[in-house]
Amino acid sequence: MPLWMAPQPLVLASKSDIRGKILAAAGLRFGIRPAQIDERAVEAQAGVLDAIAAAALLARAKADAVAATQSGHMVLGADQTLALNNERFSKPANLEEAAKQLRALRGKTHSLHSALALVQDGKVLFELVDTAHLTMRDFSDRFLDDYLEMAGDAALSSVGGYQLEGIGIHLFERVEGDYFTILGLPLLPLLAYLRANDFVDG
Repeated sequence: MPLWMAPQPLVLASKSDIRGKILAAAGLRFGIRPAQIDERAVEAQAGVLDAIAAAALLARAKADAVAATQSGHMVLGADQTLALNNERFSKPANLEEAAKQLRALRGKTHSLHSALALVQDGKVLFELVDTAHLTMRDFSDRFLDDYLEMAGDAALSSVGGYQLEGIGIHLFERVEGDYFTILGLPLLPLLAYLRANDFVDG
């Protein structure tokens, strides 16, 4: 019996390579249709948001946008925000901006808020925000230069300028929270929902 039991494959509304790898490794049947939304415009329309609310809003907006074109399919939207106290960080636009962000984060504990929303035919089936707390080492400027040289453009592909599953692990001294949440997709609660509703074999 196949693991995936829903009549239609899941649709991932994200171009995130790591989210796709997570779902594939979990044995889920899915396709990928990245959402085409203006994230800053969505946030502006909603008004002032904290980092948790912003992650939830954007995950829902991505799922809604793709679900409108995928009748009958469950669509999974996801988003992740980073906050240092009350300051939010976005994906760095270039390596200079990545260096600036990492200098601000080093020696401190920041929060990653990972949201998901599962939408089908305009109805929200399940949504969640999970948080992890990560403490960076007080690394030297020389190490930072070396890290950015090794990471290259990969440092620009995630909020905060690092991938914990790669060379970015060297930036940290402590990590508190679920591993999949840190990667950007709270997988265990998603699987629990899918099992409880007979979408995957349980």
